[in-house]
Amino acid sequence: MKFNTKIPKGLKEHYENELRFYRLSLLKGNLSQAWNHLERSHIIGQSYPFEHTYSHWLMLKFGFRQKNMIEVLGQVVRLLMGGWKSFIDHVPTGNTGGSNVPPLKKMVLPHDLSVILNQYKPT
Repeated sequence: MKFNTKIPKGLKEHYENELRFYRLSLLKGNLSQAWNHLERSHIIGQSYPFEHTYSHWLMLKFGFRQKNMIEVLGQVVRLLMGGWKSFIDHVPTGNTGGSNVPPLKKMVLPHDLSVILNQYKPT
């Protein structure tokens, strides 16, 4: 069994870009675009414990900012449960991480993220 502890350098750049786009969108007040970038960061980072947990942490903060208690509660559950699944790379591919989708539901990957993630698949 392989344990995921560190995101590959090239993949981390894509992850960090999504977080940058999230922050820029938030500063511009474009909340739907900001959320979209958080979801994309989750998809990219969900196989790696730190990145996965950090995406959920930002989603929790976003939920508080929006006064969305359903999102807040959903993120608390995901923060408590999600990290260990990343460690053993047992995550639902494409899951966007928000409380509006079941935590274990596999989802279709956006094409661009599919291309990126395929470049970093373990062999």
